[in-house]
Amino acid sequence: MAETKTVKARDYYFDNAKFILIFLVVFGHLMQPFVADYDSVHILYIFIYTFHMPAFILISGYFAKGFRKSGYLKKTLKKLILPYLLFQLIYSIFYYFLLSESSYSLTFLDPEWSLWFLLSLFFWNLMLLGFARLKPAFALGIAFLFGLVAGYFDGIDGFLSLSRTFVFFPFFLAGFFLEKKHFQLAQKHIAKWLGVAIFLLILTFIIISPDLNENWFLGSKPYADFVDIKTLGLVIRMLIYLISFAAVAAFFTLVPKRRFFFTSWGKNTLYVYLLHGFFIKTLRESGMADTRYTLETFLILLAISFGLTAVLSSKFVTTAVQPVVELKVNKLKTVFLRNKERRLSHGSY
Repeated sequence: MAETKTVKARDYYFDNAKFILIFLVVFGHLMQPFVADYDSVHILYIFIYTFHMPAFILISGYFAKGFRKSGYLKKTLKKLILPYLLFQLIYSIFYYFLLSESSYSLTFLDPEWSLWFLLSLFFWNLMLLGFARLKPAFALGIAFLFGLVAGYFDGIDGFLSLSRTFVFFPFFLAGFFLEKKHFQLAQKHIAKWLGVAIFLLILTFIIISPDLNENWFLGSKPYADFVDIKTLGLVIRMLIYLISFAAVAAFFTLVPKRRFFFTSWGKNTLYVYLLHGFFIKTLRESGMADTRYTLETFLILLAISFGLTAVLSSKFVTTAVQPVVELKVNKLKTVFLRNKERRLSHGSY
């Protein structure tokens, strides 16, 4: 997703991780209509949400190490806030026609669906100005405190994505403080077995906790939305942090480090993240929730998720949509110049 790289060569390990995670984002959104009615979907949905966005956020923090460079924040503002404003407008228009609403509504203070990530990512980069000066342990302690205390404020919700900004900030900050050697440790053979064991323990916990509300892992609601005693909410969020950090660590032990056919798509996750919502929302409005969930349904959702992720990561889509997503036309210029050179070489002019 949105990131600033500090190295020239692409790292297959992180591209693989990002592709797998964005695939799970799409798959999770496709599964959502079935969560309430099918226990198996509920379990799988929670399992995915224990790590897929936290891991994405951690990777974003890892690649934010260049935030002290001149012009970094200005570049981040252009890369995140301008697309946020543009897609907030586009999604508002899209919902107006898709839902056949009687009136048009537009607000830039409450992110539409998945756009919260762009807003929060900008805030996390800003917060580094202060937190990066602190010792890692102390900085992370304060970040956790912010995330825990945020749940006490009943008014904190989707507004400016403040809830998610504070709740998920520890993952971003952890990624910022991590070094390459830490990920190399995660790639050792023994670490993979440990990762499998952690995933199995987490999955077992989810299975034996049928009343576990999946919304705890979204980080978007105050404690009052879940429990009557807010202190209990704080304890539960501490448990959620423990589960998610363990799941994120387990995930990185299982990410392959060699190049695959899908590896290059990992650099285009921002496109998938911003564009897949149009397809998911359309499918949901078409009566997708009325479909009976079976093994065949599961396999179809997997296939749709992979196909949609692959298409939206493709060179064709990224070239066509780059002016909207990145507000530049570099890829279009390159294609135009190549076609012009090809015509000239064949005597077309």
